[in-house]
Amino acid sequence: MTLDGKMDAQLDVSSTGRVSRLEVLEGPTGRKQRSEAERARIAAESFRPGVSVSEVARRYGATRSQVYDWRRRLKDGRLALAGVVTAMPAFAEVVVAPAAAAAAGVRRPVLIEIDIAGAIIRVPAGVDADDLSRVIRATRKASAE
Repeated sequence: MTLDGKMDAQLDVSSTGRVSRLEVLEGPTGRKQRSEAERARIAAESFRPGVSVSEVARRYGATRSQVYDWRRRLKDGRLALAGVVTAMPAFAEVVVAPAAAAAAGVRRPVLIEIDIAGAIIRVPAGVDADDLSRVIRATRKASAE
């Protein structure tokens, strides 16, 4: 506030080192305040294939370190995704390449390994999808506790 009572945006210092006028800034401070949902959405976007963290950070006016922090918090469950974002697939694309043994005609049982927060689920080929879904949900719930 200036000596005359007005609200301004300047600090004047005289040559003697004394403050002659102090003005208060009102409005945005330059720091962007983001909701938890917005942080989670930005972090989730940075996980999409072919997208770089730097691109996402620039697009939203954030720093790379902020986005990496939000990604870590999202993985740890400290950030929650909004319903729109959680509808996106949560699994990575699976690419099946022929192994040397399969090419040679040797047949081995197919085994799928799923790692959820350090808990490994090993599933044989042909497992019932509903059963597997229940096991995955239970494992996620237990790892969140």
